[in-house]
Amino acid sequence: MHAPLGNKADMAIRAANVTLTLGSGEAAVEILRGVDLDVPYGKSVALLGPSGSGKSSLMAVLAGLERATGGSVEVDGLNFTQLDEDALARARRGRIGIVLQAFHLLPTMTALENVAVPIELAGIADPFGCAAAELEAVGLGHRLTHYPSQLSGGEQQRVAIARAMAAAPKIIFADEPTGNLDGATGGSIIDLLFERRAALGATLLIITHDPELARKCDRVIAMQDGLVVESVA
Repeated sequence: MHAPLGNKADMAIRAANVTLTLGSGEAAVEILRGVDLDVPYGKSVALLGPSGSGKSSLMAVLAGLERATGGSVEVDGLNFTQLDEDALARARRGRIGIVLQAFHLLPTMTALENVAVPIELAGIADPFGCAAAELEAVGLGHRLTHYPSQLSGGEQQRVAIARAMAAAPKIIFADEPTGNLDGATGGSIIDLLFERRAALGATLLIITHDPELARKCDRVIAMQDGLVVESVA
């Protein structure tokens, strides 16, 4: 079953017949096997499925971190299929925010610096002021000068969310953002993620294997064996 198609101008993400094959010859493995997916601006969508279903690979393709083997990918009106690596990196800046299961904070930088650097790269004025405001918004205004090693797992993920949101991206990708956290901490992180997304009016694509989390979204897309098998509005 394919995800229903919509008006092109209303779509933050449009994927058509996307395939991804890793390796070649007899060692080739089909990861994505013809995915169609439209995500409207401002909506939250959950990609739900077991490990190995292709969720993370699809997110990587849609975020411009992995190049599809076939099909087309349009993100915020840009044809990612036609962009080279440098152009994809430029396209992500200020347009896409990414939150991963592993926090990926730079250990030699403070919380403030971790958030400010991508803002600076996006060419936004006063990156440290913006970073401080975003850290305040995620409840870490008192931790600006702390390094990742001085922060708890939940605090590190809050920094990662601040980093993803600070440049006011139109689209946010989150891949199992609570995977390294305990239940109570994970619940507060999810609430924060949805709260900050709503404040920005951003589109959210969240990858999860948790049906309860998926139900928080406007729409649930179920994947299995590299295909969309169900789409629930």
